[in-house]
This record gives sequence, C-alpha cells and structure tokens, in this order.
Amino acid sequence: MADWQILSITAAVIVGIVLMIVKLRINPVVSLVAGAMVLGLATGLGPVETTETAMQGFGDIMFEVGLLIAWGVLMGSILNETGAIRRLVNALLKIFGPRGVPYALGLTIGTALQSIFLDVLLVMSAPLARRMAPHLGKFGIAKMATAMAISLECGIVLMVPGVATMALAGLLGVPLGKMMIFGFIVIVPTIVISIAIMNFLIHRGLWNVDLDQQPIDDEPTDSGGTGALHDNNGDTDGDGFGGPAPVDPEDGLVDGHGTRVGLLPHRVHEVEEAEEKQHSLFLLFAPMLLALVLIATGAILEMAGVTHPVIEFFSAPVVALLIGLLGTSYVARYTIGGERVEKAVVDGFRESGQILILTGAGGSLAAVIAASGMGDVLGQYFTAGSFAPLLTVWAIAALLHIAVGSVTISAITAAGLLAPVAGQIGLDPVLLALAAGAGSLFMVHVTSNTFWLLQSMLGQTTRGTLKSCSLGVSVASVVALGCTMILGLFL
Repeated sequence: MADWQILSITAAVIVGIVLMIVKLRINPVVSLVAGAMVLGLATGLGPVETTETAMQGFGDIMFEVGLLIAWGVLMGSILNETGAIRRLVNALLKIFGPRGVPYALGLTIGTALQSIFLDVLLVMSAPLARRMAPHLGKFGIAKMATAMAISLECGIVLMVPGVATMALAGLLGVPLGKMMIFGFIVIVPTIVISIAIMNFLIHRGLWNVDLDQQPIDDEPTDSGGTGALHDNNGDTDGDGFGGPAPVDPEDGLVDGHGTRVGLLPHRVHEVEEAEEKQHSLFLLFAPMLLALVLIATGAILEMAGVTHPVIEFFSAPVVALLIGLLGTSYVARYTIGGERVEKAVVDGFRESGQILILTGAGGSLAAVIAASGMGDVLGQYFTAGSFAPLLTVWAIAALLHIAVGSVTISAITAAGLLAPVAGQIGLDPVLLALAAGAGSLFMVHVTSNTFWLLQSMLGQTTRGTLKSCSLGVSVASVVALGCTMILGLFL
C-alpha cells in the first residue's frame, strides 16, 4: 500500500474516533477499539491479524502498567481516607508566605501527590486553597486557581505515578524509573516557569476581579459568628456546585470534603489543635515516598551500570509500589482502623477500573497503528536528533485534546502514532512520551471535568476559568515542550 494511502487512512480513522466520542457520544474505550479494528482492516492487515494485534496491544500495555496503575490508585485512595491530603495542603499554606504558596502548592500537587485520583485531589485541596487566597492579596483567587490547574494537569502526564504518565511509559517501552527521573526534570521548571508567567500576566491586566471571580459573602451571620465563604450567585452554571456548602454540625466540615471553609473561628482553632494530636504527616506518606525512592534509586544505579539481583527486585516498580501500598495500608489501619481502609480500597478499585480499560484501549489502537506500517512511512521524514518528531507528537496531542477534551486519550493516541519512529531514528522514547504529555495539556476547556471543578470550587466565573485553567495550562504545555527539547540536547 502506498505511503499516502496509509497516512490518509490513519488520519481518517483518528478523525472518525474523535467524531464518535464528541458527536455521537460513544464511550472513548469503544471508540478507540472500533477505530483500531477499522484501521487494521483498511490497511490490509486482515480480520485475524487485526483482532489479534488489537488484543495483543491491550495485553502488552496491561503487562507493562496494569498493576502499577492499580497500586498507585489504591495507595492514593487510602491516603485520602486518612485525611493526609487535606493536612498536607493545609500545612503548606501555613509554612510558606503569600508569594511562595502558589509555587509550593503547585510543586507538591504536581510531583508528590500524583498517586491521588485527580478529582479527589482537587476536591480535597481546592477549598483550602480558596481559604488561603485572600492572604495573597487582590489576585489571590487567580494565583491559587492557576497554580492548581497547572500542577494538577501536568502531574497526570509528566510525573510518575500519574496514570497517563505510566500509560505513556508502557506504550513506548520507557522504564518507569527513567520516566520518573526525566519527568521530574521537566515538570519542576514547567510548573515554576508557568506559574511565574501567569502571575506576571495577572498583575498586568489579565485578571479582572469583578468579571473573573464570583463575589464572596464575608459578612457576619445572625448567629454572631463569621459567615461561611460561599457564592452569592448560587448554582448559576447549572453544574450543581454553586451556592453555599452545607456544614456538618457534628464536625464543622463542609460538604464532607474535610475543608474548614466556613468554620467559626473558635471551631477552626479546635480542629487545628486536634490535627496536631494526630499522627505525623511523614508517617502517613513515608511508605509512598519509600516506593518512589526505591524506583528512582534503581533507575539511577542502572544508568550508572550498577546491578545486583536484590537491587533489581526491590527497585522494580511493581514491587516498589506494592511495598508502598502495603506500608500505607498498615499505617492507615493503625491510624484510622481497618473498616475505613477497606472502604478506601473498594473506592480505589472503582476508580482504577475505568483508567485501566481506557489505557488498554489506547494500547490496542497504538499496536494496530504500528502494524499498519506507519512507522516506516514516518521514519522517512524524520532524522536522528531532529526536533520534528517532538513537535509533531506535541501538535497531534494538542489537536486531539482540543477536539476530545481528554488528556489521557490525546496523549496515548499521539504517542501511539509516533511510537514506531523512535527506534528507527535513534530518538529516546522518553522524549516522545514527554512531548506527547506536554501536547495533551494544550487548551483544557469546557469539555474537561477539571475545568468545571476549578470554576465552582475556587469561586471563579467561566470567563475567569478560561484564563486560569485554559490559558494557564496551555502556557504549561508550551513550556513543557521547550523543557523537553532542551532535555533532548543531552540524550
């Protein structure tokens, strides 16, 4: 089959997948697998080879990252149940001054907390960030919302154990330890530079307080206490999040999310004293940190040429994360009891199921793309050391994300298109993974659940969220591509 035919058919299939997801509202998993089948048949693989290749692709990526994703999500679910996430975010807001809070919170969310399911992490940290915003001055909401949007989205695709990051590593055959190290190298400057750029723009006219954020009622209540922070507009967007959150009279927490937004002053003090009596945050996070240290140590020693069976075993990501999960479970049983740990595990399995199936479906499409001869076609146009593959995968991921609205789908699909090229031209696959992740960040908009959660929970208008989330994460997308290209000069 001619090169132009393979390219045309592949492009048509990708467009078809996008239309199935966006226009026909067909589940992304079904759309990806259906697209893989059509591509295989249209490029001449035949019925048997097409189905076998699709199933093999699903199985291969599950072999690489299936247990890793499950361990990471379960660990995050247990940490969430212990209240560790809320306490950590609150501690950061206390320790760092107004100028440092957005950077400290952003780096912590983007790197250390990526085992937490994104929506859970956002719901736990957003109310605390909003509570701190007034201490940052006139543009506090804008700065905190931007920092959270950038760090949440970057962490998914650039930092282990972010679910899309692990999927990209498995798809492209990148050792997880290597992905973690180079992802860390890229994500840290990306978050810092992007937040700095956005803060510069916010102070120079980007943010309009009257139009970009919802009014906050801080007048005293009839009961004599300080009123809860809430939106005067109620549920103006029909998303179910607007209006004042109900306060639990038993523990003073809002919406069951552990936030102290809306507590009376004396109640805040009581809760803070209670937290001081709880077990240390280091104890709660120690098993997860140990797992990450084991993975990083193994990767560093491997690059240094140091090998030993014991080191190889304990630094293997599946073993290291299992150790972290077992340790987290033990600590949690000691601190909150076995019943709550079991509940967290059930919630974690519920969350990980959809992630695993979507990742596997992406692997099916990538495998069929590779078998169709796409690698041979694209390999003719790229040369070793060229930035063209990185720009191409970034652009494809960006376009897919604008159309589909899913960071994970766009990153996996774009990486799958160029995965066969890496080996042919001598390009390190980790660079393709990082470029695909960077591209998938571009233009987070109204199709994203994260967009609406940030809008409602941080008191922004839709116009404001388009600035803090859509523009902010797009800036991070471009910065991450630049950092990846710079890294490519040394690999």
